[in-house]
Amino acid sequence: MIDIVLEDDRWSAFGLSAVAERACALALTCVGLDPDLCEIALLATDDARIAVLNADFRGKAQPTNVLSWPADDLAPDEPGGTPLPPEADPDGTLPLGDIALAYETCLREAEEQGKAVSDHVTHLIVHGLLHLLGYDHETEADAALMEGLEVNILCKLGLPDPYAISDRP
Repeated sequence: MIDIVLEDDRWSAFGLSAVAERACALALTCVGLDPDLCEIALLATDDARIAVLNADFRGKAQPTNVLSWPADDLAPDEPGGTPLPPEADPDGTLPLGDIALAYETCLREAEEQGKAVSDHVTHLIVHGLLHLLGYDHETEADAALMEGLEVNILCKLGLPDPYAISDRP
């Protein structure tokens, strides 16, 4: 389901694979997708690399916690609308796209917010995955839909509402 590319070895000691598998499996199930059919690439990198990616793809030459590149544009036509379902490849798999996480930013944010790093990274993976599925937070209606889904998924993972205690990732 998840192909993890470790560009920063510090992620190895963190147990990222187990955290990512658990977060993605539950998130995909919650949106009605079979996790075994979905393909996601997760780049585990550092602030320097993610700053370059952020500059290249978003025009913001600074580190960020998570970036996402959907395989397809599944965004709904109307603000607050449900995104389109992903289309399967001929072999039945659902390529969803790529997510990147920055080690230093994730650790710093978790510390600033008084959260366990694994809880914060779980939230960011769920957040990034929902972006792959066409969810977004550009309008109030879109943010309400996406954040509500995030809170529901995180609750099922036994984690608190991240929006009650922190800013949007």
